Amino acid sequence: MSVNSICSNICPVGGTQRRDNGHWEAPGGVLELAEDITTGLLREVKEETGLQVEPVVLTGVYKNMTRGIVALVFRCKVVAGRLTETDETRAFRWVTADEVREMASEAFAIRVLDAMQNDHAPAVRQHDGEHLLGA
Repeated sequence: MSVNSICSNICPVGGTQRRDNGHWEAPGGVLELAEDITTGLLREVKEETGLQVEPVVLTGVYKNMTRGIVALVFRCKVVAGRLTETDETRAFRWVTADEVREMASEAFAIRVLDAMQNDHAPAVRQHDGEHLLGA
């Protein structure tokens, strides 16, 4: 299972560019075996951005059908820290919905778009790592 954070103190939202493949994604990663979801979310965001966040709401559940990974995405509020490049990230950018659509693959863009628009039940979606799949 993995967790991702869409940081949005108001708008726009933040994205990180991965150092290993250059892709733009929301900060996050795989939970450690004995780690609870909130602790993993806070750890991953801090490791990748230098920011301390507070989860506000779960905005989506996304399954990569090819790899069998389920990602939980949370809208978060930045509470402390400053953006810092790490071994995992090489750039940061505050982005609009249109920029997200241009910068990220469909499978990753939808996570951010859902978090930007979601004021109700979390979205539940499937993808193949690049494209959304039908329900």
